[in-house]
Amino acid sequence: MSIKFLSEDDRPREKFLLKGKSALSDSELLAIILGSGNTEESAVELAQKILKSVDNNWQNLSLLSIKDLMKFKGIGEAKAISIATALEIGRRKASQEIPEKLIIKSSEQAFKILLPHLSDLRTEEFWVIFLNQKNQVIKKTQISKGGISATHVDVRVLFKEALENFSTNIIVAHNHPTGVLRPSEADIRITKNIQNAGEILDIKLLDHIIIGENSFYSFAEAGLL
Repeated sequence: MSIKFLSEDDRPREKFLLKGKSALSDSELLAIILGSGNTEESAVELAQKILKSVDNNWQNLSLLSIKDLMKFKGIGEAKAISIATALEIGRRKASQEIPEKLIIKSSEQAFKILLPHLSDLRTEEFWVIFLNQKNQVIKKTQISKGGISATHVDVRVLFKEALENFSTNIIVAHNHPTGVLRPSEADIRITKNIQNAGEILDIKLLDHIIIGENSFYSFAEAGLL
């Protein structure tokens, strides 16, 4: 449905979904927080009036009290609290430092990251560490779990996650509950499948690690990648 056919109050949300948050004006962002306007104004028009009263400055808006906000027609206590809450979240976000992302420089590092998830299990699980181009960890997640001696890995699911997380490098890993770290034919085959699929998508498989109770086997260190 085209945005122009939506109600005034719904348009900012639809625009957010279609074009992203950066495409919205300040009044449209505030309108989403308001949810609705009043009998005379849409949410966007009400948001414009509120922002105009503070010279279109978010800092000035944050100085208004709940009672000040409730002076605008259509702003009850709940909406006033929603506005104040959103501004407080923004203030706290601005005061926090962006956390440093962990950089993986070796197979041993990857092993230590995944060991708590894969040691002492009675069945096999398959995990992936998604990395950016600097090998900083974006996310680690379980892709599948299986039986005592094998787990099925859907390569399509793996790379869907990689693309959704804008990953350019990956490290995959699974455990061997038997404690035997030697890769099976199935392990070698799935490694090749992942490597070949990654080459098509320009997502590099850096390593496949088999994890035991306190040790690991690295395909990269063994020269199999």
